[in-house]
Amino acid sequence: MSTAKPAGATPGPSPADALLSVEALVKVYPGGKRALDGISFAVGRPEVIAIIGSSGAGKSTLIRCINRLVEPTSGRIRLKDTEIAGLPRRELRRVRRRIGMIFQEFNLVERLTVMENVLSGRLGSVGFMASLMRRFPPQDVSGAFALLDRVGLDGYHDTRADALSGGQRQRVGIARALMQRPDLLLVDEPTASLDPKTARQIMRLICTLAQEHNTPALVNIHDVALAQSFASRVIGLKGGRVVFDGPPATLNAGVLTEIYGAEDWSQTIRRTGEDDEE
Repeated sequence: MSTAKPAGATPGPSPADALLSVEALVKVYPGGKRALDGISFAVGRPEVIAIIGSSGAGKSTLIRCINRLVEPTSGRIRLKDTEIAGLPRRELRRVRRRIGMIFQEFNLVERLTVMENVLSGRLGSVGFMASLMRRFPPQDVSGAFALLDRVGLDGYHDTRADALSGGQRQRVGIARALMQRPDLLLVDEPTASLDPKTARQIMRLICTLAQEHNTPALVNIHDVALAQSFASRVIGLKGGRVVFDGPPATLNAGVLTEIYGAEDWSQTIRRTGEDDEE
């Protein structure tokens, strides 16, 4: 089967109109392992795109190449009018302020409070001394309180991060990323360590906030049913290549077999009309 793009589907904007455009992206690690093999796609506003695929398919490498936590071997990555792939380090730091990252491991500073962790999302935008002394403008502080309320953590601002549950930590991570006021959200396995109910709540929250802030999100995720339930578009990777790019409703057994290999997918595919509510 060739790369699956459903008939009649429009899997994204043209590169010229896209907020994010990835073209012929390749990553070869030392030793010759080709993690990404010519990946191309474009992202508009305010899409929430689930990236699925087996372990080793290239999902995390793709996310990390976009903000250059991993250096791509070749290809182009354009955020609006900025070519990211070739930027020198000083300019790259400025561009990274426009890209919010939500991590599987939360990446919070455990000994700091929830508020301090959320406000760290503004560190790239305040002066060095202000950030060192943790002195943030009043509008940043009020914005942080508003975000904590929005993610369901009203009243937790003085709680240390190490006293939170996994779901609460992920909510802090979401608020911190949005404090950057980013153009793009990159989300790496946000539900991997969460129970099923909390995982659904976190995915729903990410998608709702992406819409509210008009901020597209790329979400690496293993759970196909969650991808179908909440994403507006799905990209399937296999061997570092895009083998599917289309609406969640078109994920069928044939597509999942191409992405993951032969299996009985009847219990994995979300049924049309299935209730999304708790």
